[in-house]
Amino acid sequence: MAGLRDFWRTEFLDNSVGQWTVALVIFLVTFTVLPIIKGFISARRRKWIADGRGQLPDAIELVGQLTERTSRLFLWAVAVYFASRSLTFQPRVERVFTIVIVTLFWMQVGFWGMRAVRFLIHRRGRRSDALETVLTGSMDIIVFVAGIIVWAMVFLLALDNLGVQIKPLLAGLGIGGIAVALAVQTVLGDVLASVSIALDKPFVVGDFLAVDDYQGTVEHIGVKSTRLRSISGEQIIVSNTDILKARVRNYGRMRERRAVFQLGVHYDTPAEQLAVIPAEIKKIIESQANVRFDRCHFLSYGDTALQFETVYIVLRADFNSYADVQQRINIAILEKLREMNVKFAAPTRNILYVENPGTPAR
Repeated sequence: MAGLRDFWRTEFLDNSVGQWTVALVIFLVTFTVLPIIKGFISARRRKWIADGRGQLPDAIELVGQLTERTSRLFLWAVAVYFASRSLTFQPRVERVFTIVIVTLFWMQVGFWGMRAVRFLIHRRGRRSDALETVLTGSMDIIVFVAGIIVWAMVFLLALDNLGVQIKPLLAGLGIGGIAVALAVQTVLGDVLASVSIALDKPFVVGDFLAVDDYQGTVEHIGVKSTRLRSISGEQIIVSNTDILKARVRNYGRMRERRAVFQLGVHYDTPAEQLAVIPAEIKKIIESQANVRFDRCHFLSYGDTALQFETVYIVLRADFNSYADVQQRINIAILEKLREMNVKFAAPTRNILYVENPGTPAR
């Protein structure tokens, strides 16, 4: 027994064999229990979803996602930390050990923070399909900005835990930040513009935009630029700063389309027929599906024709629906006016021939 006591008291790396044994037991228990808890929570979450019980409560779902985002390296660091509490190390070794543990801990906090940001974005997206479409377009921007904030805070807090004075560092970063901002102000302007787009949401992915002389469907809203797919097929890349400075027409927000067209009939058309034409055009338009008639009037005397102006509303926003409706209306009006023996006015041109007096007559 005395030999066994002496063995337990044998010093190894400034700690007795007994202390090393206790530390090993704590490490093994911790490193065994924590992965079991993590696996249990993840399994229960997957089983809940697989059984079709619907969405988990937000708090429980967040805990489940954070648990799945916990790395085994972090669990190893936690086990080593608890085991090391029963041991004594030299100051240099203790310092290195502290740096490793603190670094791993705050890295894991950063991963948890980014997972929480994504969870909150998806949670808002589940409230409505429209909001989910908006968030899909601005997801990269929001995550990018949130990532900068989260990892900057993690870095500063980790330095503070390691005993580094961060106030002088913040002052230096402020001065250096001004210099960097002046050097890359164009890029920063685009980044800030992307944040403005993400928050204000003047357009989302899928909207059809007219930006100055360019037109196209929004394919991607990036941190620096927005990409449009034009009607002819090529991709148009516009910086976010330029797109916010421009006058943007967002056809994707149209709920209905107002259509205006004119037709001219011959000046020889009797007044009785002129009075009937608006009513006939109204009947034709009201017979179309997904269309609301507004007005039709004999509006003006043209140079070569009596001008009628017609306005109606297509209850669908896409251009193809409007074009189909306008085509059917044009054909029906043509048939009706021919039936009424009303002629369309054709442009005429009078040519005056002047004979040159100096030219002998033939």
